[in-house]
Amino acid sequence: MPLKFFLKLYTRLIGLTFLILLLCAALFMGVNSVREQFWQERFSGPLLHWISATHYPEQQYHWLESFYDLRVSAPGDLPFSDVIMERLSYGQVVALETSIGQQVMIQDGQGRILDLRFRDIYSDVAEATALIARIHLDDTPPESREDVMAQLADALAVELETVQDQSALPDSDVLERVSERGISLYHHPSQDRAHVLLRLDDGTLVDLAMPSPFNPWAWPVLLLLLAVAGGVLALALYLALRDVDSNLRAVESVAIRIARGEMGARIDAGDSRLVSRLAVAFNSMAEHIQRLVGVQREMIHAVSHELRTPVARIRFGVQMIESASSPEALQKQLDGIDGDIQELDELIDEILTYARLEQGGPVFALQETSVSDIVRQVVSEQQMTRPEHSIEADIDEESQRWSLSDVEPRYLHRAVQNLVGNAARYADRKVRVHCQFDEDNCRIDVEDDGPGIPEEDWEKVFTAFARLDDSRTRTSGGYGLGLSIVRRILYWHGGQAFVSRSDELGGARFSLVWPRKKPTEHSL
Repeated sequence: MPLKFFLKLYTRLIGLTFLILLLCAALFMGVNSVREQFWQERFSGPLLHWISATHYPEQQYHWLESFYDLRVSAPGDLPFSDVIMERLSYGQVVALETSIGQQVMIQDGQGRILDLRFRDIYSDVAEATALIARIHLDDTPPESREDVMAQLADALAVELETVQDQSALPDSDVLERVSERGISLYHHPSQDRAHVLLRLDDGTLVDLAMPSPFNPWAWPVLLLLLAVAGGVLALALYLALRDVDSNLRAVESVAIRIARGEMGARIDAGDSRLVSRLAVAFNSMAEHIQRLVGVQREMIHAVSHELRTPVARIRFGVQMIESASSPEALQKQLDGIDGDIQELDELIDEILTYARLEQGGPVFALQETSVSDIVRQVVSEQQMTRPEHSIEADIDEESQRWSLSDVEPRYLHRAVQNLVGNAARYADRKVRVHCQFDEDNCRIDVEDDGPGIPEEDWEKVFTAFARLDDSRTRTSGGYGLGLSIVRRILYWHGGQAFVSRSDELGGARFSLVWPRKKPTEHSL
């Protein structure tokens, strides 16, 4: 059961973790989708604002069309939503995802919509920006080039500087592409952003550094994911612990009520599965306590009643000793007192045995023992003490094969002895002990030819201090604890004791049934 409980707990924790991971993944994708679109618009914004601010005629854009897919359209020709058209009318850059890449749009000063299509927006915008810078720097005299570079860098949101140190040049492949095209895109080994190397008409090399690319793992995103995961986990734990706390408070309330004397108070676990096992265990404990308190009250009442008779006889015997007129009369009273003391000793032994079994039972030292040998021993002992009765054991050869059982020999001997003694007390002539063993169970039936027990009293006979006759003499009275002890012994063996009517002998039949094999160590 503990393993099952922890497996259930760990399964719930794994499920909760999986849900949190799914939530974080969905949040990560959603946030980055918005962030990436915003980054695309901001990254390509300087380029598109520069192009839209030139106020060139449409044919002047052909220098870009030779490199990129540039389209010029009237606002009414575009099938976009009112929100996108309104953003374009405000001069904002709008970036949209397409099947082949990114579509970036802006409205120029003449009201036309400039539409650039990029396959890789980062590298394409870098090269387009480099083209613009190269065109302007080629038209600028060398003595004014530094000022123009500063203006271009500010307008295009890039870094421009003339390459002075030959050791800072990239590898030969980049230089070869520069000699062919005039520009070459490369990534600096020590930086995560792109660089474009420009070769002007006079042979000057200019390095253009772009802003950093989009980073989906930016620390604000990670912090957001951590906050969301922590918040969801905290909320789940709060809801779970709130349920547990309310149920534990219910347990505490019932415990207080039981401490005040309300022995019938019980826990209602409701729909909560987290503390249902605790509620079942607590209610079982409360029922056991209530039963023990009831047994204790009954025992105190019954013991006071049982002790009254022998104590009264002892007091009467002591008074008679004072008035004894002869040694024979004195010895008779002493023998009577000794018998009463013996009866008190037997009563106390019965009460202690019953209390020990009723209040949780002893620690049974189970050992493999022959049940048939115990039965034969009990039958032999009872036959010697009651020679006027025929007491026999009936054990067939098939059952003898399975007679070895895990039992506590001393207590099983006590249970069988109580049953055989009771049967002999009420039998006319015959008592039979029939044993039936198999691979799984052991059964002992003790039958007699006496008057039997009425069916309505079959359960009553196992109640402590209950007797069906009114006699309280030494010959037939007993103390009403023998059958209660038998039932408790069988209970701690994992079995049961019950009574019925003997079909063959006509009297009562008491049966003991328990599993033949149990764990070698079992604390009962």
